[in-house]
Amino acid sequence: MARRRASVAGLRTPRIVAKRPNLYIQDNPKGHFWCNSLGNAPVCCLDKKGRRTGATIANLVPQSYLCGWRTIGGPSFRPLPTSPPLPVSSLAPRPIDVSGSSAPADILHEVFGYAQFRGAQQDIVDHVVGGGDALVLMPTGGGKSLCYQIPAIARQRAGHGVAVVVSPLIALMHDQVGALHEAGVSAAFLNSTLDWEETQDVERRMLRGEITLLYAAPERVNTPRFLSQLDSLKERGKLSLFAIDEAHCVSQWGHDFRPEYRALTVLHERYAGVPRIALTATADNLTRADIVERLQLEEARQFVSSFDRPNIRYTIVEKKDATTQLLRFIEREHEGDAGVVYCQSRKRVEDVAVMLRDAGINALPYHAGLDAAVRQKHQDRFLREEGIVMVATIAFGMGIDKPDVRFVGHLDMPKNIEGYYQETGRAGRDGGPADAWMTYGLQDVVNQRRMIDESPAGEEFKQVMRGKLDALLSLAEASDCRRVRLLGYFGEKSTPCGNCDNCLNPPQVWDGTDAARKLLSTIYRVQQLSGISFGAGHIMDILRGKPTEKVKQFGHERISTFGIGAEFSEVALRGVLRQLIATGALAVDAEAFNTLKLTEGSRAVLKGEASVTLRESVSSPAERKTRREKTVKGAPSPAAAKLDETGKKRFEALKAWRAEVAKEHNLPAYVIFHDATLAAIAERAPATLEDLQGISGIGTKKLEAYGSEVLRVCEAF
Repeated sequence: MARRRASVAGLRTPRIVAKRPNLYIQDNPKGHFWCNSLGNAPVCCLDKKGRRTGATIANLVPQSYLCGWRTIGGPSFRPLPTSPPLPVSSLAPRPIDVSGSSAPADILHEVFGYAQFRGAQQDIVDHVVGGGDALVLMPTGGGKSLCYQIPAIARQRAGHGVAVVVSPLIALMHDQVGALHEAGVSAAFLNSTLDWEETQDVERRMLRGEITLLYAAPERVNTPRFLSQLDSLKERGKLSLFAIDEAHCVSQWGHDFRPEYRALTVLHERYAGVPRIALTATADNLTRADIVERLQLEEARQFVSSFDRPNIRYTIVEKKDATTQLLRFIEREHEGDAGVVYCQSRKRVEDVAVMLRDAGINALPYHAGLDAAVRQKHQDRFLREEGIVMVATIAFGMGIDKPDVRFVGHLDMPKNIEGYYQETGRAGRDGGPADAWMTYGLQDVVNQRRMIDESPAGEEFKQVMRGKLDALLSLAEASDCRRVRLLGYFGEKSTPCGNCDNCLNPPQVWDGTDAARKLLSTIYRVQQLSGISFGAGHIMDILRGKPTEKVKQFGHERISTFGIGAEFSEVALRGVLRQLIATGALAVDAEAFNTLKLTEGSRAVLKGEASVTLRESVSSPAERKTRREKTVKGAPSPAAAKLDETGKKRFEALKAWRAEVAKEHNLPAYVIFHDATLAAIAERAPATLEDLQGISGIGTKKLEAYGSEVLRVCEAF
């Protein structure tokens, strides 16, 4: 058949490659299109490999081309005799499988491969499935995702339609949708990584009810276009529920406030009766109350799980040479392990990443100043490869589900305990031993105070932020159990854990009241003599009796406190200053070059009405009484530690197979199977598909998809 030409733009007319009554498939460089007999918008489209895309011709070809094609197209075309017809089944809309049980326990086992719920999961799931609103506070690794994924599947199977998941993170959307696909669940996302054609395809599938869970950023949810689509679903009774992930982002008191979350009140106002579940890993009482108010969850049932992460060991060391201390920590305890190191500035991130690489550690930088493609590449490598240390600002981490992060380090102190808890919680999601390690010094206190004082926020907001910072400073200065202090901040009572630095190696304490009074007295006297304030180094020089040029220049060797603190080391005095600032008995004047000034709280210390008890300052952390074994590079995962030698070989072979599958699917390895699942397979040494049934993490879809390959790998041992 001769090729015809369109009447405009010199473009070629598509050729017909298959035909059904009144329907034609026409060929185009962009793919095949299933069209009606008039050549109008197709029912659906295929790409070059014959896969459905759902895009329209108008999306894929210029309007001039389309007009020309319509002019000469239609039923006058004839099929090429050599072109085999495509099966109608491949072009029909794909129905949602609603034949499975809608019972949550059945979905947990059938889809996700778990035998039973953990903690409060079942109560949460039952409440939301029944149409109730919920606010869920559950620590990282506690299984928050299942708390909305299972209700979404259950309500879809019961005919209630699509669940919308509000998430601020593209990386989290991609991985969660990928994991749901692996489990056989219809899921999709709408974000900036999709082009217009792909976006429209997802929207059409959503409106047809073909999607169980749709992930979208709050910015998109609040657009008129998306809201009108939700209106359509609601009118047809096909809007199942809303899940608002990382709900602390709605609160100005939270550590990661995002203004676009505030507009999510529209979900309550516009879609009354559609259940909402808001979830977060971190929120103190103030933040929790703000979430309830901002999202209008006053009638929602609150589920607050324990904040305790017993597998994480908390260690805070006095900052001397922070980068050297970090390197020593990694080399001693985490060689070859995946970890995250947080720094305050972009430059510090770059410098530390270079330092670690020079020391032979596989480290990558991540901060907002890097090109978006570089950030994505580094994040993908961190998620998909083993043993990478990500050095990052707080721009990295929220929503990162990598289970085998063995440590989180802080070279600079976070702004508050919520930030510290959220960031350290990224370690040990798999339940294996993990470390939260932080260096802390006087400059950290000065910097954080200065940032609050210099912020353009109102005084009320600053006061709240100072209070949150004080709680973190108290944690850093503590000589008792870190975990008791940390959990106490969130209103949870506990007993000494036996797994923090203070429990394992109780620090010596000393009465620093005399040193504190002498420091405050010196600050008062130099202010009186010179009329200006001075920094910490100069004050310590005076107290220790060091006749520096600056001391002589201002005549400070003549004041009465000169040399009366000669018995105190500089390290000890810095510890005293740090605690005085932390408790508000001393302030840093950000507008006067970070010099020191007295406060109302100074009076009680100067009069002897308040005592100052301090940790003994040490130049390096003492050897732990019960130290974990040093990680050997290439050592098996903690999940495989109890396997015999044959089992460990089988486990490593399964990991290698999993890596190939993950690479082929462009997903992190843990999305295919977690280490714990591979270890259970290696221990059981299955010979048949029946032997794989009942292993935690193997649902029906994964058994069908991977069962035979898993058996093939295991046969070799």
